Amino acid sequence: MSTPSIHVANLRHAYSGGVVALEGIGFDVAAGERVGLVGPNGAGKTTLFLCLAGVLSVPRGVVRMADLDPSDPAQRRQLPAKVGIVFQNSDDQIFNSTVREDVAFGPLNLGLPVDEVRRRVAEALEAVGLRGLEERVPFHLSGGEKRRVALAGVLAMRPDILLLDEPSMHLDPRGRRELMQLINGLPVTQIIASHDLELILQTCTRSLVIDRGRIVADGPARQVLADAGLMEKHGLEVPYSLR
Repeated sequence: MSTPSIHVANLRHAYSGGVVALEGIGFDVAAGERVGLVGPNGAGKTTLFLCLAGVLSVPRGVVRMADLDPSDPAQRRQLPAKVGIVFQNSDDQIFNSTVREDVAFGPLNLGLPVDEVRRRVAEALEAVGLRGLEERVPFHLSGGEKRRVALAGVLAMRPDILLLDEPSMHLDPRGRRELMQLINGLPVTQIIASHDLELILQTCTRSLVIDRGRIVADGPARQVLADAGLMEKHGLEVPYSLR
């Protein structure tokens, strides 16, 4: 079998004060697979993403992302070129004075030639439907447009793995449809954390259910999300299209 793109084995994370956010987390994600991560508020979804992206520390040998171990400082420095994360709050990752500068920030920090950076910025903005807004001030954009800028900044890095935290938040119906088309067209490994279970059904073949820091279900998305007992037990609802 090929090496999984994402490997997690018995991951535990506790915040200061002893609050355990993750306990015994383990799963593999194959290269190119799209996996939905669902669960109630406070279940540990965002904490898991921060561990996978190397933002929060993890024990040695517990996590591998694109064959990199985030616990190793040298390998963790390589993660931004391999793993892209779009945070739930877009303002957390938008900080430049124009859309162009914000999307270019990551590629410039990879040391890429200016022409290559320009090409990547243009392609990323085209992909998210923001072509023509290059000189706009990001903080003057709508919530949905900010989401697109954040995603464009990640796409410009051309990562092997994407971690998307509530990607459809603040998007209108057309923006949401376009987002699903974009997600389905990206040939990279993806984990999508969302309360939008219809989006999960339209983009992911597999779903993980997390609650109180533990994975409580892992299987085909349509089968997992159609389980009314499972959904109710963990603070979720069966998507309307599966009722």
